Amino acid sequence: MARRWYTRRDFVRVLSASAAGTWLIGCQSPQRSERGPSAQTPPAPDDDLPVGNDWDTLSEVALLRIRRAGCEYGDIRIIESGVQSIRGQDRRIAAISDRRSSGLGVRVLCNGAWGFAASAVTTAAEARHVADLAIEVARGSALLSTERIRLAEEPVSRAEYATAYEIDPFNVPLAERTRLLLDLMERVQGVPGIARSSASLWAARDVKYFASTEGTRLRLNLLAVHGGFSATALADGRFASRSFSVPYLRTGYEHVRDGGLLESAQRIAEEAVEKVSAPAVEPGRYDLLLDPQHLSLTIHESCGHATELDRALGHEANYAGTSFLTPEKLNTFRYGSRHVTLIADNTEEGTLAATGFDDEGVAGQQWPIVEEGRFVGFSTSREFAAAAGESRSRGSCRADSWSSIPIVRIPNIGLAPGNGRLDDMIADIRRGILIEGHGSFSIDQKRYNFQFGGDAFWLIEHGRRSHMLRDVIYTDITPEFWNRCDAVADASHRQRWGFINCGKGQPGQSGWMSHPAAHARFRDVAVIRGSTAG
Repeated sequence: MARRWYTRRDFVRVLSASAAGTWLIGCQSPQRSERGPSAQTPPAPDDDLPVGNDWDTLSEVALLRIRRAGCEYGDIRIIESGVQSIRGQDRRIAAISDRRSSGLGVRVLCNGAWGFAASAVTTAAEARHVADLAIEVARGSALLSTERIRLAEEPVSRAEYATAYEIDPFNVPLAERTRLLLDLMERVQGVPGIARSSASLWAARDVKYFASTEGTRLRLNLLAVHGGFSATALADGRFASRSFSVPYLRTGYEHVRDGGLLESAQRIAEEAVEKVSAPAVEPGRYDLLLDPQHLSLTIHESCGHATELDRALGHEANYAGTSFLTPEKLNTFRYGSRHVTLIADNTEEGTLAATGFDDEGVAGQQWPIVEEGRFVGFSTSREFAAAAGESRSRGSCRADSWSSIPIVRIPNIGLAPGNGRLDDMIADIRRGILIEGHGSFSIDQKRYNFQFGGDAFWLIEHGRRSHMLRDVIYTDITPEFWNRCDAVADASHRQRWGFINCGKGQPGQSGWMSHPAAHARFRDVAVIRGSTAG
């Protein structure tokens, strides 16, 4: 039997609509009367549907069913995905994984409501069944919906897009990749005081076809890679870890090869040994110098999620809350200091959200989120752009697989470089802390109050970097924190860190995005002492 998926919202709505239908039989539904005859008209006979199982044929079969059902809009995504990962632990290869997935997802807007269905079976007959199911879900949703969805206009596109790369990671011999991980762990554990080591490599490819009833046809071939390692030191019953990686980027294996993994192994291990014996931070107020990797998480949580328009409008609340940046704050709210300019850019080659087009067929774009401290832009889909009165989507509607419905996702959002020199930024700190890398974090349901840790910390005293610290946690309120920024390093310090595990939606999905930044300095931030482990 073909396997099909519903979103949680569609599942609940179609069940509710089915229940409603038990008492609507034999009477005229006001909703149906208002929405026109298409709510009751089944799709026309399909004896003339195209024959074949190639992707063009599958899409035409599904789109014909949607048109004949009288729906306002429909699209289909057909995707083949592959993910390879290798994980090492303590001088051995612990796991090798090669996962493949393929399927199709059909999304329909019918009578002002969404319907979605998906299947792992990619045949013309199944494309027809999935399209019919999506239509049924949309009609069930429309019976109970109180608002009619409309979409912002979008030009028709016919294009191909592929990730640029030199070395296909899927063609690199397994022996070469496992040898790299074994060499990394050997170098790490060769440093006295190191108790544990780990290392990993990861590569992913999505081959995607998108077609809509409006005429858009897209073929995408997307690649991404990552690699890294960690060292864990043990002393006096306490442990501490230090990690190093190359950022997740859309490029080839050359990114891993040239990323300095082996060259950094001894330094990272020695810093883990220093970290485990470092003194705990003294709570108080410090100036903070945050490195680009650390800033990527701060930007992601306090700006990225806060500026998703579906959150701001209250449509996304169950998974990690809504947002304090409500629509009336647009163009008036002081989000940060004049040094803070945050740019959304889904066009920069190599970044994770640079996929040519989003999963609604909207081309990648660049736009400001914050300009010199003033909040000026949301991330939108076609649905939410129309709801906000905007003429076009920002192209931030993506799904994590063929079995998921596209939702508003954070784009690539980066902190624009300033003109600061890193040495001068350190020299101008009397009492501060340099923070590198990702650590634990906590943020409230409005993206307002937060706490962030990091991977490594150094005390700065009288303009000089001193010894390492541990257990550093800083806490603040989002707009107050970004208003404390008084310097951003120049473009020579810019790095492009990002995430492939951004959770959102029900059922949950994982989003991919990059957050480029250079080092930034924040004055007089409250620091507390965290756990003694890690």
